[in-house]
Amino acid sequence: MKPVTLYTTPICGYCAAAKHLLKGKGVSYTEIDVMARPERRAEMTQRAMGGRTVPQIFVGDIHVGGFDDIAALDRAGKLDPLLAD
Repeated sequence: MKPVTLYTTPICGYCAAAKHLLKGKGVSYTEIDVMARPERRAEMTQRAMGGRTVPQIFVGDIHVGGFDDIAALDRAGKLDPLLAD
């Protein structure tokens, strides 16, 4: 399975929803809390090609987007193949 990285904040409902979706699929992920580690926000924005909202989700080096984007991939049956090695 490809590594998954989520840039989040603890007060973000969409972040919680994204983590719930991934946990429900048995997917482990690395979470980077940009509220606790504000120096990582610039990294997030650069990796997300200007995206400043959370969550910003990456599968390997692929920028998936936010919760709505990952949920749409899942509904379309495209998330599992993306996660596979």
